[in-house]
Amino acid sequence: MKSNIILKSFIGFSLVYLLIILFGKEEIAWFLKPFLLPFLILAVYVHERFITKKVLLTALTLSWIGDIILMFTDKGELYFIAGLIAFLLSHIFYIILFSKQLKIYLKKSKIIFWIGVTAIAFYLIVMMLILLPSLGDLKIPVFVYALTISIMLLFALKGFMNWHKPASIYILIGAIVFVASDSILAFDKFYALLQYSSFLIMATYLLAQYLIVIGILKLNKKK
Repeated sequence: MKSNIILKSFIGFSLVYLLIILFGKEEIAWFLKPFLLPFLILAVYVHERFITKKVLLTALTLSWIGDIILMFTDKGELYFIAGLIAFLLSHIFYIILFSKQLKIYLKKSKIIFWIGVTAIAFYLIVMMLILLPSLGDLKIPVFVYALTISIMLLFALKGFMNWHKPASIYILIGAIVFVASDSILAFDKFYALLQYSSFLIMATYLLAQYLIVIGILKLNKKK
């Protein structure tokens, strides 16, 4: 019950935050940003015990740390790299999370799985081809990050074919939206400035985190 109330509070707070960005009040949004992810962290913390709880909490905490670090990117490239590392570690923990949740792989889903693998590989190649000319010294860090989020999405896809619904749907959509959020950020920073980029990045990011949390909690709901 407590967890559900906190999750609803996260939705309300996130909507207010996104409206503030949409109306161009970036300075107010800047101060509110650190208070977003703690709602999800607290919701998971007060939830009944489940086997991957600590892993999920670690992934969310690292994302929160990344959020805070990226608030200071205007002070130097070092902050962007540090934020990138925090989110890289967060995605690694999401990979561990999905891996721990996985059960026996269903052979009958192999065709769909390999179509998904092909689509993810295609995304990775196209994204890197677009970004590489403007990455400079960040070529290797950005490639490692893009590869990691692609692997995270791959594990979510594999889980989608094994986990029960609707939890599997929430997690897969969350992973896809997470990749979309990171892609918008990378495109905006390294390729071309996008209109409403702050709103798009945060809207997709918050939705992704929420869907993954909801999916994992539903997946571990005691019968």
